[in-house]
Amino acid sequence: MVSHDLPREFEPNRTICRHPPATHSPGIFYGQDPLQFSIPLLLLEISMVILITRLVHYLLKPLKQPRIVSEVIGGLIIGPSCLGHNRAFSAYLFPDNSEFVMKTFGVLGFMYFVFLCGVQTDFTVIQKASKKQWYIALYGVLIPLSATLVVALCLRDTLSEELQSGSSIWGVASSLSITAFPVIYTIIREFNLLSSDIGRMALSTAVISDMIGINGVTAFEAAKQGEGRPMAALYYLISLIVVNAAIFGGVRQLMLWIVQTTPEGKPVEELYVVLILVGVAAAGFVCDMTGLAIANGPLWLGLAVPDGPPLGATLVEKSETFLWEILMPFSYVYIGLYTDVFSLHGKWQSLRPLFYMVACAYLTKLLATLLVSRCVYQMPLRDSFALSLIMSLRGQVELILFIHWTDLKMITQPYFTMLVLTSTAMTAIASPLINFVYDPTRPYMLNKRRNIQHNPPNMEFKIVLTVHDEESVPGFISLFEVSNPTPSSPLVVFALRLIELVGRATPLFIDHDNQEQNFNYSSINPIHNALRCSHDSMCGFIRIHPFTSVSPKRSMYQDICELALTKKASLILLPYNKDLLKNPQRSIDAGEQKHGSLSINSNIFSHAPCSVGVFVDKGFFQKPLSQANAKSVRHHFAMLFLGGPDSREALAYADRMVGHPDISLTVVRFLAYDGEGDHVMEKKLDDGLVTWFWVKNEGNRRVIYREVVVKNGEETMAAIQSINDVYYDLWIVGRGNGINRSLVQGLTTWSDNDELGIIGEYVSSSDISATASVLVVQQQILRDQEPVKTKRGFTVPGL
Repeated sequence: MVSHDLPREFEPNRTICRHPPATHSPGIFYGQDPLQFSIPLLLLEISMVILITRLVHYLLKPLKQPRIVSEVIGGLIIGPSCLGHNRAFSAYLFPDNSEFVMKTFGVLGFMYFVFLCGVQTDFTVIQKASKKQWYIALYGVLIPLSATLVVALCLRDTLSEELQSGSSIWGVASSLSITAFPVIYTIIREFNLLSSDIGRMALSTAVISDMIGINGVTAFEAAKQGEGRPMAALYYLISLIVVNAAIFGGVRQLMLWIVQTTPEGKPVEELYVVLILVGVAAAGFVCDMTGLAIANGPLWLGLAVPDGPPLGATLVEKSETFLWEILMPFSYVYIGLYTDVFSLHGKWQSLRPLFYMVACAYLTKLLATLLVSRCVYQMPLRDSFALSLIMSLRGQVELILFIHWTDLKMITQPYFTMLVLTSTAMTAIASPLINFVYDPTRPYMLNKRRNIQHNPPNMEFKIVLTVHDEESVPGFISLFEVSNPTPSSPLVVFALRLIELVGRATPLFIDHDNQEQNFNYSSINPIHNALRCSHDSMCGFIRIHPFTSVSPKRSMYQDICELALTKKASLILLPYNKDLLKNPQRSIDAGEQKHGSLSINSNIFSHAPCSVGVFVDKGFFQKPLSQANAKSVRHHFAMLFLGGPDSREALAYADRMVGHPDISLTVVRFLAYDGEGDHVMEKKLDDGLVTWFWVKNEGNRRVIYREVVVKNGEETMAAIQSINDVYYDLWIVGRGNGINRSLVQGLTTWSDNDELGIIGEYVSSSDISATASVLVVQQQILRDQEPVKTKRGFTVPGL
C-alpha cells in the first residue's frame, strides 16, 4: 500500500492506470474539455509558465533582483508551495501525466544552459590571472570548504543516513564552497558589470574556482559510485576519460576545421550549427548511459567549442533567446514542482545539521573573500565587499546539483526545499547590496580638469576615438587633419575599435601595441590600417595607438571611459548613427527607452572623465588638406556660441582648428535681448573666453566674429538660417542649450535627441545642409556636478 503522506515524486511504488490521452481536442462546442487532451494542456502550461515567471521578474526588477531569483519564485508559485498546493488546481492544470513532460523540458533547459555556458567560458583567462585572483579564488574555496567539513564532522551523527557517508559530506561541502562561473556570469551581465574592474576580477576568479569545483565534483562522483562497489568507481573514471577524449580529441578537432573553412566575417553554415545542437542531446545521452550525470556531456561539449566568432558566436546567437525565454522557465518549474515549503513543517531537528553546513559555507566564503581582498591586497572596502558578495551568488548550477543529489537519494524533499530556499535567499540578499555598494562609473568622474579649453597649447592633444565600422574612418581622419596637429602640439589618438561580445563570456580589451595578438581580433584590419596611413601622411604629427574592445553593447562605454581615464585624454570622439539622419523619427529607439537602456553615446556623456565630441559625418572632406594645391582650397567652418561650458569647449576646439592655414571660421555668438535671464557667473566666463579669442584672432582675416541678439528660439533658428547663405563645410556647436532659456524658447519639444542637443540636431538636419558635417561638443563634467540638461531644464554646472 502506498503511503499518502509522501509527495508523488518520492513514492517509489506508485502505480497509476489510465487510458492513453488523446492529443487534439475536437473543440469546446462538442462538449469536450480541451485540458483533457495533451496538446492543449501543454500549450496552456507553456503559456502559464512563461507568463508567471515574466510577471514576477517585472515586479521584482525595481528591487534589483536578478532574473534567476524571479524565475525560481515563479516556479515556486506554480509548484506545491503555492498554487500547486491546491489539489484541484494541481490535478486540473498539472496532472500526473503532464508532470513528466514539464520535468523533461526542464532537464533539456539545464542541459542547453550548461552547454552555452561552456561555449562562453574561456579557460585561457587562468593563464592571464594575477596572483591576487589566484589567492582570492583559492582562499575563497579552501576556507569555506575546511570550515564546512569541520561542521559536518562535528554534526555527523545527527545527519541523515545518506548524508553521513564520507562521499556525501565531501560532495555537499565542496559544492557549497565553490563559485560557479555560469552563475556569476549571468548575474553580472544582467547588472552590466562585465567590463567593470570588479566584474572582470570576479569572472577570472570564478573561472579558477570553477576549475577547482570540477575536480571536486569529479572526486565526489567517483567516490559515490564506488560506495560498496569499488569497480564502479573504476568504470566511472574509464568512462570519464573515454568521453572526454572523444569530445576534446575528436569533436573539437572537427569544430576547429569548421572554423578554418568558414570565410572571414561570415557566419558558420547552418548545417554545422544544427549538428552541434543535436550533439548536445547525444552527449547528454552518452553521459547518462555511462553514469557520468546528464549535465556533464553538454558542459564538456560546450567547453570544446572554440569561443568567439565564428562558431561560438553563431551558436549563442542562434540558441540563446530560445533557451532563456522558452526552455529555462520549464527548468524553474521543475525546481518548483520538487520544492514544497509545507514539507518543512516539523522537520527542523533533521534539517538543522545541513542548515548549519550551508550557513557556515556561505558565511565563511563571504568573510574569506572580503578579508583576503581587503587586508592582503588593500582593495577599497566597497570594492572588497562587492567582490565578496558577487562570489557568494548562487544560481542554476547549484540547482542542478541539488536535483542530482535527489536522484542519488542523498536528500529528500524537505532537504531539497531548504537548499533551494537558502540559495535563492542568498542571491536575493546579495544582489541589491552589490548595486548599493558598487558603482562602476564612479572612478571615471574626476575633480581635475581634462578638457580642450584647459589643455596647454604646446602639449600633446590626446583623443580617444571610438570606431564601430570602416565607414566612419575617412571622416575622422579628415577631422584630425583640420585639428591642426603640429610638432609642438601633436595629436595622440587612441583608436578603440568596438566589437560586440558574442559567443564568449569574458570581455576582451586588447592593446595592439603591447599585447600578443588575438587570433579572432587582430590589429590587421581595415579600420586600424586606414588610421595608420593618416599617421604616415602627417609625418608623425598624428600618432595612432590601436585598441580593440570586445564587450556587450551595454558596457562598451565603461571600456571607453576607462581608456580615456588611464591615458589622460582631453576628448572622446564618438561617431553619430547615420541611420538617424536618414530617418529622424528614429532619434530615440522606442525599444531601448522602454527597457531603460541608454545608447553608448548617452552613457559616455553622463560618465566621461573628459570632454566628449559627437561627429555627424556627411562627407565634408572629400579631399585631404595635405593635398591642397597652390590655390589653397579652403574649408569654411561655422561655430554657434550660445554660452555655457559646452559652447566654451566648442570655441576652444574651433580656435585650435583656425590655426590651420586652409581653414576659415565664422563665430556667431547669440545673446538674449536685454540680457534678462542670463546666468551671471556663466556670462562672465563666456565674456572672458570670447574676449581672449577675439584679441588673439583680431588680425586674422580668416576669422569672422558676429553677435546676434534674439528674443526666442524662433529668432535663433532664423539667425542660423540667415548665416547659412555662405556654404559651410562644418558646424561646431556645444551640446548644452546655453545660459539663457530664451535662446531656445519654444524649441524644447522640437528636439527628440538628447545626444546632439537642440541646436546640434537642427544644424544636422537637411533643412540646413545635406552635406555639411556637424561636431557637437560637451565639456567635461567634474565630479559632483550636475550634468547639463539639454531638453527641459537649463541648469549649467558652475566652473
